[in-house]
Parts: sequence; structure tokens; C-alpha cells
Amino acid sequence: MTTSKTKTKKATATTPTKARVARQSAKAALLKVESSPKATSVKKLTTAPSGGTKTEKILDLLKRPGGVTLQELVKATGWQAHSVRGFLSGTIGKKMGTPVESFKGAKGDRNYRLSVK
Repeated sequence: MTTSKTKTKKATATTPTKARVARQSAKAALLKVESSPKATSVKKLTTAPSGGTKTEKILDLLKRPGGVTLQELVKATGWQAHSVRGFLSGTIGKKMGTPVESFKGAKGDRNYRLSVK
């Protein structure tokens, strides 16, 4: 049993003090802070600026006097047709409070434009 007492004395004697631990953690925090701006600057360089939001693109197309077809909206946004229709109804019609008019075009396809109401 005497050997276990000496082991515990040695173990407690070699534990670092609070000041030493605080200095080590401060150095580690400083290294983390210094390395993070480099990582974010790389991300900023790789992201390409967009030419406007999809909402702006859709609103510009809807402002045309003849309106815009559903297929043109699908091509401009990259969304599926049901997503475009839901966006027109929910976001533009209800959330933005801008009425969207739907009508049949000369070719028989569905067209949309902003209402004058």
C-alpha cells in the first residue's frame, strides 16, 4: 500500500497549475483566431457574385407587357414547374401582395404577368 501513496503524490506534484493551463489555452485560442480569417478569405474569393436574386429575375419577366410563359420561368430559375407556380402564388401573390394574372397565350400556353389592379 505504500507504493500507491507514492504514486498519488507524484501524480499530484506533476499536474499543471492553473496559470500554466490558462497560458496554454490562451495560446491555442490565439492560434485559432489567427487561422480563421485565412479560411474565410478563401471562401469569399471562391464565391462568385450573383447577377441578382431569382425573385428579381421573376419580377422582371412578369413586368413584360405580354407576360411570360411558365416554360420561360422554369428555364430562368432552374426550378420545376410546380415550384414556379407555388412561388407565384405564395411569395409574390400572398406574401408580397402583388397580384399575378394568369391567362392563355396566343399559342395556347399558360402565361403570367403582374396585374394592374
